[in-house]
Amino acid sequence: MAVNGHYHYLCIMAKKGKKRKEIKRKLLHKYRLVILNESTFEEKISFKLNRLNVFVTGTIFIIVLIALTTLLIAFTPLREYIPGYSSTKLKRQATELTYKTDSLVTVLNYTNRYLDNVRMVLRGDVENTETNRDSLFEKYKLDPNTINLTPIKEDLELREQVELEDKYNLFERTVEGTRTILFPPVSGQISQGYDINLKHFAVDVTTQKDAPVKAVANGTVIFAEWTSDTGNVIIIEHEDDLISAYKHCNSLNKAQGEHVTAGEVVATVGNTGEITTGPHLHFELWKDGKPMDPQDYIDFN
Repeated sequence: MAVNGHYHYLCIMAKKGKKRKEIKRKLLHKYRLVILNESTFEEKISFKLNRLNVFVTGTIFIIVLIALTTLLIAFTPLREYIPGYSSTKLKRQATELTYKTDSLVTVLNYTNRYLDNVRMVLRGDVENTETNRDSLFEKYKLDPNTINLTPIKEDLELREQVELEDKYNLFERTVEGTRTILFPPVSGQISQGYDINLKHFAVDVTTQKDAPVKAVANGTVIFAEWTSDTGNVIIIEHEDDLISAYKHCNSLNKAQGEHVTAGEVVATVGNTGEITTGPHLHFELWKDGKPMDPQDYIDFN
């Protein structure tokens, strides 16, 4: 009985050894890979292979391919094209673009509100609005120190005439809520005064045609164009949201964006536009989006 069991065990072990030898033989069995010329059957290249070499070589090739792909994705911009990949640089750019967009929206809102007030001055309408400085025009606020302010001959003559007219003018008052002292834009007779009931938010000053029109204070020209109703119009923005408007001018000496000083000639008296009856200056004064009576602060005589 023991002999039979031992014999059976030896048979099993022999079979296992035979299987191992068979597997080893198959793995190490030599094969020949030959590349032939199809027309002449001439042997071009031949390789001696076995299954073990093919398996090891294929495994190494796959591992190298995976490693190269991983490195290529990890250290090149290709990784940003992978769906779901999070890029710190892209997040930072998106955040910066969001901030810039918010800033542009804010600037655009201020611009629209400011232009609405300028249109209101041109139309002569009163609205309960607040005038805001427009950052769009900040770039037009020039530093006088960087500009050649040497006057030409014609300008010198006009300055002398202006100085002679203003020599004995002692009426200087600051506008309430500002530090600005206003000077008369022209000298003449008031043909129509400020009347809020008639929606005449200005004073009409009759004087000679082509008489110089002067800026009432330092400021920046924010509008200098022709309009059908009021002809040549120039609007100047001063400190503390104070705006002065000069309408029906014969000619304009300043352009939008230019800096002007108090008493500087910016236009000449005229009779332009459809709503006019003769040479005169239609002068308006606005503070915080509301009209003011210029005669409360300026002596036009």
